[in-house]
Amino acid sequence: MRMSLTRTRQRSARATSPAATAGPPAPRRRSPRGVALVLTTALVATFALAACGGDDDDESDTAAAPATTTFPAGSTMAKLQSAGSITVGTKFDQPLFGLRNLRGEPEGFDVEIAKIITNALGIPADKVKFVETVSVNREPFIQQHKVDMVVATYTINDKRRQIVDFAGPYYVAGQTLMVRADESAITGKDTLAGKKVCSVSGSTPAERIRSEAPDAQLTLFDVYSKCAEALKNRQVDAVTTDNAILLGLMDSDPGTFKLVGKPFSTEPYGIGIAKGSEQFRTFINDTLEAAYSDGRYEAAYESTIGKVEPDMPTPPAVDRYVS
Repeated sequence: MRMSLTRTRQRSARATSPAATAGPPAPRRRSPRGVALVLTTALVATFALAACGGDDDDESDTAAAPATTTFPAGSTMAKLQSAGSITVGTKFDQPLFGLRNLRGEPEGFDVEIAKIITNALGIPADKVKFVETVSVNREPFIQQHKVDMVVATYTINDKRRQIVDFAGPYYVAGQTLMVRADESAITGKDTLAGKKVCSVSGSTPAERIRSEAPDAQLTLFDVYSKCAEALKNRQVDAVTTDNAILLGLMDSDPGTFKLVGKPFSTEPYGIGIAKGSEQFRTFINDTLEAAYSDGRYEAAYESTIGKVEPDMPTPPAVDRYVS
């Protein structure tokens, strides 16, 4: 390539010399060797450009371009697409689901599910704003339009459906107990009498443990990471929430905790949106079902929860309830 560029420069220099500009050059038949050289140079340049183009293609493969669907005028989807941005509520303290990493960016299964939806809306990744929603403020954030949707280990139940709408579910967990690795006295919910059990304010697990273990002493924090720290420091005896969340806490501190007992609930995680958003709920459910079948859901699982629990459960059927 260096030799070809040198000869090209030499030809350019001759073309601009005084001798060359004195008059029109006499026609000269190119030798076979010269033709071969020109062709070789052209081919090398072509392959170089193709290589550069290949790099661009690789980048587009790893970051899929947003969709360009046309939505019904006046719909939530059309408004969000027109605005070109969206605000998503998620957890910032739950490993595997929603955790703010060292770069200050949220990551986890919930985050990946949210990205599937925002991409289907045609919103660029750099226009998706993630904000922290802890258990107690998820409904207020939706009602006050501080977020456009919440994807935050958000259990669907009838009480919440009176306040907000839900798409999904996209995952089903079960409530259980996490204790210190050296704990032997607590083996399940029936052994919690007199024990200090930690959960999160405003969460379904906190409400359920009151009835499942009425003699336990309930301690509440705003986030589960504080419960895990309190358990580690022996300020409480157990932490209760969904098994998937507890697996994430265990993964963050290997060898410190363990799960005990069988799950004693079914927790369908849904995507919270404003009450009455029928078209938006249908769109999200359609997007989830498409992701189940085309591999996007599986990829989201494998890159997050799958690192701890490789066996992916069958994606749950979405609930197209009539509100």
